[in-house]
Amino acid sequence: MQPDNTAKPPIGVMLVDDHQTMLWGLSRLIDGEQPRMKVVATASCCAQALERSGAVVPDVIVLDLDLAGQNALDILPMLLANEVSRALVLTAERKQQTLDLAVLSGARGVLCKDASAEQVLDAIERIHNGELCIDAQAMGRVFSELTMPRKAAKADPEAARIASLTQKERQIIRAVVEGSGAPNKTLASRLYVTEHTFRNHLTSIYQKLEVANRLELYIYAMKHQLHTVPH
Repeated sequence: MQPDNTAKPPIGVMLVDDHQTMLWGLSRLIDGEQPRMKVVATASCCAQALERSGAVVPDVIVLDLDLAGQNALDILPMLLANEVSRALVLTAERKQQTLDLAVLSGARGVLCKDASAEQVLDAIERIHNGELCIDAQAMGRVFSELTMPRKAAKADPEAARIASLTQKERQIIRAVVEGSGAPNKTLASRLYVTEHTFRNHLTSIYQKLEVANRLELYIYAMKHQLHTVPH
């Protein structure tokens, strides 16, 4: 049998961090490992991360949890929805509950920002190969959380907010999600309403769901699957 001399493609890594110095340092570190791995995209906020991960579909996403005051856990399931990308959380966060929640949300590994360069590179490669980079104590807590019998559900305020949406407002939400960054005027025309009417509906939706803008609405809608309502 002839040996397979086909070179493996490099591991495509996307870096998500709101500190430019951190992005620069990680980029230099990872690109220095070519052809084993290379940086295919960087992002410094949630919106950029969603947009660029959708464009390049990275193999591994190295993700900080605090992005200029926004919690990256809110977008983690969306970053992994392509079923290709895997996430390594690289954070200064020390709260066990937050780190465990990252794993429950789909992260394959968690490292603190004081980890060595060798640890970061090793974690990227292991995660790309399908391994987990999570310490035994964290794995134990996560396993317990997943297997713990659920208590009877209390009244869900989120469900009440969602239930307050009208059918038209749900159509507006779907248009916002499917239209990505399209202007309000464009989305309004697709729904055969005026831009003024469209904005009024958005204002009502923001108040009901307690979100501040279209980005927060997009994240909320994806998290709660509000974009799946029928046309």
